Amino acid sequence: MNLDAAIRKVPDFPKPGVLFYDVTSIFANPEAFSYCVERMMGAYDGKQVDGVVAIESRGFLLGGCYAEKARVPLVLARKKGKLPGETIQQSYALEYGEATLEIHKADLIPGKKWLIIDDLIATGGTLEAVAVMIEKVGGEVAGIFSIIGLPFLSYSAKIGKYNPVTLIDYDSE
Repeated sequence: MNLDAAIRKVPDFPKPGVLFYDVTSIFANPEAFSYCVERMMGAYDGKQVDGVVAIESRGFLLGGCYAEKARVPLVLARKKGKLPGETIQQSYALEYGEATLEIHKADLIPGKKWLIIDDLIATGGTLEAVAVMIEKVGGEVAGIFSIIGLPFLSYSAKIGKYNPVTLIDYDSE
């Protein structure tokens, strides 16, 4: 599978000079989507994963596939204000400010190993925020999975200790 060919590249989005890697083209391609799910499942075969924390919104698609196939709980990490009830929150830096993610506190079971899933790893800030929430409640990060990695943005400095797995890396903008 030529995964690179399945990924739409959009120049100058969301701002001039940025090349945007759009994974929605993978979801629209059944062969590419199936390839990604199979590779994701294989990456954690034989490893203890008690549940998945999927990051809004494209991470939900991948996380749902993993959770269903592995028969483990799926927990959603959402933007602030989207979840009712008691949540745990973590803020993280963005290029132009700050954002906050939330998870239902009752869904993160202490002592369990959680696989964090998103579509793309850029700076690692979003994934690090989720890892912090998991650890705050006494859980453990089993790993991090993403289709695309942008190692030139130095995400390993933030999340390298969680052994991120990507299916394809792009080494420059």
